[in-house]
Order: sequence, then C-alpha cells, then structure tokens
Amino acid sequence: MAVKDRDRFSTATRIKLLGEQTAARVYRSQTKRQARRSRLTGRAALLALVVCTLVVALAYPIRQYVSQRAEISDLQREKAQAAERVEKLRDLKARWQDDAYAEQQIRQRLHYVLPGETGFIVVDPDAAQQSRTDLGAADRPWYSNVWDGVDKSDASDR
Repeated sequence: MAVKDRDRFSTATRIKLLGEQTAARVYRSQTKRQARRSRLTGRAALLALVVCTLVVALAYPIRQYVSQRAEISDLQREKAQAAERVEKLRDLKARWQDDAYAEQQIRQRLHYVLPGETGFIVVDPDAAQQSRTDLGAADRPWYSNVWDGVDKSDASDR
C-alpha cells in the first residue's frame, strides 16, 4: 500500500492525470461548441431565409396599404372641406334671396343711390398721388416700365 500511495503522489503520475483531465475538458468543450455551432447555424440560416422571404413578400403590400390609407385620409379631408364650402354657398344663396341684403350689396358694390339721395365717394389722397405717378409711366417707353416693375419687386423682397 505504501508503494501505491507513493506512486499516487509522484510527479509523473500527477502530470499524467492532469493531462488526461485537461484533454477531457478540451474534448468536451470542443464537442459542445461543435454541436452548438452546427445546430444553431442551420436553424439560424433557415430563420434568416424565412424572415427575408416574409420581408420581401410583405414589403410591397404594406407600402401599398400605407399609401392607400394616406390617400383615403386626404380624400376624406377634401370631402369635408367641399361639404363646408357647399354649406357656405347655400347660406350665401339664402342671403341673396332676401331683398334687403341684395339692396345693401348693390348699393355697396355698384354705388347705387335711391332717387333723392346724394352719393359720395371718398378718395384716399395717397391713392390719388399714386395714380398720378402711374399716368407718368404711360408717357415712358414700355421697357422702362418693365424695368421699374422688376426694381420694385426686388425692393419688396428686401
């Protein structure tokens, strides 16, 4: 028994035992890695193929669906605006059926006066001065007027 104990603790025996344990660990880790890698790679490839197929198959219909929903919402908004405009025009038509409203509009827009009334039109002094400068423009050549118009539009942008 003493020989066995001494043999058990000898350096060569320990190194041999450590080598066997290390080889067993390496073998186990390699087989686990290989098993995991081979099994996962096939599944991952299949999953990637299925996902890509679904994306390609569904991309166009989803894009069409989204664009059609946007078009539908635009058309509904236009329909609501048209209905609102129709309602305003109906109100305006009903107002024009009233003689008092029609008379008021005729007097205001066409400057009509009833017999016995005196009509006055008040002119803005600035507007009269501006019309005099426009009359001066009629005496000049047309290209000068065009160039002045370009200059005025440039000045208004600044």
